[in-house]
Amino acid sequence: MVKVSIIMGIYNCATTLPEAMDSIFAQTYSDWQLILCDDGSKDGTYVVAKAYQERLPDKIILLKNEENMGLNHTLNRCLQVATGEYVARMDGDDVSLPTRLEKEVAFLDAHPEYAVVSTPMIFFDESGDWGRSYAIEKPTKHDFIKHSPVHCHAPCMIRRKAYLAVDGYTENRQMLRFEDVNLWYKLYAKGYVGYNLDEPLYKMRDDHAAANRRSLKSRMNGVYVTYVGFKLFQFPWYMYGYVVIDFLKHFIKGIMPGRLYMKFHKKSERKW
Repeated sequence: MVKVSIIMGIYNCATTLPEAMDSIFAQTYSDWQLILCDDGSKDGTYVVAKAYQERLPDKIILLKNEENMGLNHTLNRCLQVATGEYVARMDGDDVSLPTRLEKEVAFLDAHPEYAVVSTPMIFFDESGDWGRSYAIEKPTKHDFIKHSPVHCHAPCMIRRKAYLAVDGYTENRQMLRFEDVNLWYKLYAKGYVGYNLDEPLYKMRDDHAAANRRSLKSRMNGVYVTYVGFKLFQFPWYMYGYVVIDFLKHFIKGIMPGRLYMKFHKKSERKW
């Protein structure tokens, strides 16, 4: 059995997938398997993935959805065949820095009290790196009110037994693009907790194409996930005012043109 199963849902990312895959092969930690599931791509994504899988059949498992099912269903398919003690996430248009897996494994090995470890992300686009995320070191349930998501999803590593305890990702189309936030709510409601390393070990492609995928409809999914999460945590009724605030934030961002959103987004994120 391998130590780490890396799960990657891929969709229409033929041009960026090689860079993402190569960043996994460049890891200083080698005890991993990579599980990819193509979610009904319309470009050459599956062909690119298949070429890599044929080169390294002992390290790579390739699955395929015959039609687009959404990331929550796609990642659950990956989880069904994962055998690692730990499960790491990765996206097909991002980059894991070389020591990412090594440092995340070392943390979970040394800290059995944590089920999740994640890291900040470096944001980049066609012009290069332009900023980074920051996160609370040891989030609590209270931090979900103003600081959700409490962990970056793409660079996270989670104990597989914790994933299984909450039945993986909730397959509800009202949670698409916010399936990660729902996962954090479910894990913390079960008593699991996570930790955020201070060092960025992951690069997220955050460009105009990414902004255009954040539609008003998908942002309203975020409001729904917050509402469901508050119920799961059994927050008192007066806390639900934050759900209204969440709605207004998502609504404003959802109606904003992509280029205008990126302009404000870059200004709002903290620089180096």
